Amino acid sequence: MELKFDKEKNLAERLRFLRFYTRWVKSVPNEVWSKQQAEFIDSLFENAKNFSQKPEKYLKSIRLAGERR
Repeated sequence: MELKFDKEKNLAERLRFLRFYTRWVKSVPNEVWSKQQAEFIDSLFENAKNFSQKPEKYLKSIRLAGERR
């Protein structure tokens, strides 16, 4: 089953978020946003522990999926 979505709408939404986030980063002290970034990155590493797939196998599946497009 193929998911269909409006690419232009998706791009516009991403750009809106980037502008919002850029304004936010510029408006708060470095300590605030860098702490949030560190927490986010740490959560990604923590979540990675939940995956049983080896990194090499994951990267291979991503490469193969890209070739199918």
